Amino acid sequence: QVQLVESGGGLVQPGGSLRLSCAASGSIFSINAMAWYRQAPGKQRELVAGITSGGTTAYTDSVKGRFTIFRDNAKNTTYLQMNSLKPEDTAVYYCNAGVSTLRGYEARYWGQGTQVTVSS
Repeated sequence: QVQLVESGGGLVQPGGSLRLSCAASGSIFSINAMAWYRQAPGKQRELVAGITSGGTTAYTDSVKGRFTIFRDNAKNTTYLQMNSLKPEDTAVYYCNAGVSTLRGYEARYWGQGTQVTVSS
């Protein structure tokens, strides 16, 4: 069993910053790609940023230059640093990770989500 636990969400004013964390635990042999998704009310879940095990990153166009994804492999944790936040960034943010488990299979796991609200 693998668990992803997110933290760091909250209410912030436009132009502010937040850092989200996602820690993986459980029956983990290795973690492959990790990513952050978000889902705003009435909209589909969208990929925000991803990072490979080697550190290659990718971002959706709307967050380029404002968000940074990085990871600490020793802690099985990924982070999303969000700067210059806008009201349209308001959403529930979900962590996703591809995990090779100690039992020898690979699967993708989701965190429970953390609310980010950007409002004055």
